[in-house]
Amino acid sequence: MAEPLGNLTRTHTCGALRSTDVGSNVVLLGWVHRIRDLGGVTFIDVRDRAGISQVVVRENDALMTVAKRLRSEFVVGMSGVVQRRSDDTINPKLATGEVEVLAHEIRILNEAKTPPFQIADDSPVSEDVRLKYRYLDLRRTRLQQNIGLRHRVSMAIRKYFDANGFWEVETPILAKSTPEGARDFLVPSRLHPGEFYALPQSPQIFKQILMISGVDRYVQIVRCFRDEDQRADRQLEFTQVDVEVSFAQPETIYNLIEPLMPQIFKEIGREVTLPIRRMSYADAISRYGSDKPDLRFGMEIHDLSAVFKDSEFRVFKQIVAGGGVVRGFALPGGNKYSRSQIDVLVDQAQAMGFTGVIWVRPGSPPLSSVKALSEAALRPALDAARVGPDDLLLMAAGPAENTSKLLGQLRLALAKKENLLDPEKFEFLWVTDFPLLEYHEEDQRWYSMHHPFTAPLDEDVDKLESDPGAVRAKAYDLVLNGSEIGGGSVRIHDAALQARIFRRLGIGDEEAKLRFGFFLEALEYGTPPHGGIALGLDRIVAILAGETSIREVIAFPKTANAVDLMAGAPSAVDAKQLRELHLKTQN
Repeated sequence: MAEPLGNLTRTHTCGALRSTDVGSNVVLLGWVHRIRDLGGVTFIDVRDRAGISQVVVRENDALMTVAKRLRSEFVVGMSGVVQRRSDDTINPKLATGEVEVLAHEIRILNEAKTPPFQIADDSPVSEDVRLKYRYLDLRRTRLQQNIGLRHRVSMAIRKYFDANGFWEVETPILAKSTPEGARDFLVPSRLHPGEFYALPQSPQIFKQILMISGVDRYVQIVRCFRDEDQRADRQLEFTQVDVEVSFAQPETIYNLIEPLMPQIFKEIGREVTLPIRRMSYADAISRYGSDKPDLRFGMEIHDLSAVFKDSEFRVFKQIVAGGGVVRGFALPGGNKYSRSQIDVLVDQAQAMGFTGVIWVRPGSPPLSSVKALSEAALRPALDAARVGPDDLLLMAAGPAENTSKLLGQLRLALAKKENLLDPEKFEFLWVTDFPLLEYHEEDQRWYSMHHPFTAPLDEDVDKLESDPGAVRAKAYDLVLNGSEIGGGSVRIHDAALQARIFRRLGIGDEEAKLRFGFFLEALEYGTPPHGGIALGLDRIVAILAGETSIREVIAFPKTANAVDLMAGAPSAVDAKQLRELHLKTQN
């Protein structure tokens, strides 16, 4: 039976006691973590979010009777005196491991059912069970540390931007539907039958309007909503650090965001080397097959087209003559692979979409999977790809971008296989000069690679109508260990240029007015040049915490099927609510 808290007042957290507290009378409040009943003496580990303290009960029959009632996850209040542990019982794994509390009083504040999984250890538990009982999962040390880290990172971000003259301004949650690439979450209006609000995919338009409003420097740690399929680094609702600055060029954003990274990484005791490297989108695709390359390992992709343009191997010669490329990279230590292992590798590559992968072992002479390639052709290829004697050269040929992207997938898969992704290494990169537009064959039209408010490079504006695929954007992504942790651009501040972009995207004047009318009108009232970036808080904290899924750093995430197993959402609603919203559901 639960007892009242009464006059028990916490004096210390369970992680605070040290040898300097020996002799002090203390009160600890928390959960029973573990119990060890040794007959004449009972040890009770008491836990709160700050840590664990050991409480000992001995030579006190009344307290021993209470102690025997205790079970894991009971909520307790313990008072007693701090004493030093004997040398042979000191626990160096605990911050409180030099001391223990000799109990004078134990008060059971609440009992607990047997949990569906152990809280005291981090043994594997199915994710569905963990998410159903998230309130228990959050008690586990790992999750407590992750949520604490998230708090500290958020505070560091707020302090940094405050010191740099930013205002945190809240933007609407109930907004107008202005599709930005993903599906909107729609909210029906009771007061305006048949009309809907949308939850914001981002505050993009509102933060630009704040620049028009003269706010000058805006930041917001903001919730965003996108109705899209789930994966490890994606949730229906997520959090981003949203930033916008008036009179900005890309350099303004680089110089603003780079000093923030060391402030964030202080929270895990790591340093960040500045300045952060930069690489154009074209170079990133060519050299690493990705617009978010992981630079923790080598395996750079090399263009070998010049080597094979006059090759006796007719396939390569024809591909290069037709405007395609031959590219490849060295797999470190790959020369140790047996022929059967290489065959498995080739099969994996074909499953990724390769029509063929050619391998070459260095040696005298080199050995290749294509017998038509002579040593005279292979030697320059091995040299150009910087293949060492213990490495294996992997090559593919075809259209330039597609070939590099496939090699990029293979490069990353092999790096994981060879354990080349050092979790203790952090490699930042700015990817710059993205294409402004991308062409979709299925509907024969151009789309914005980022969003329709992204400004083109000044020197490329004249190509908008004549060569839209060659127009580069004032857009940039911040990449960390192969994950995009931030993305942004300088925005279009000129109404005439914005109209040209809309026309290039196939958005007519009427459609533009319907979707973005209030914003387009605002542009005509003296809009300063401006730009910004959005940093993915969930992804950043997950990387800092060493987690592969952002669900591990979000207090109440959805499953991969977009379900809240704990709260039971989504769920049916009362028919009266539907009638009030003028809605009907199909049975």
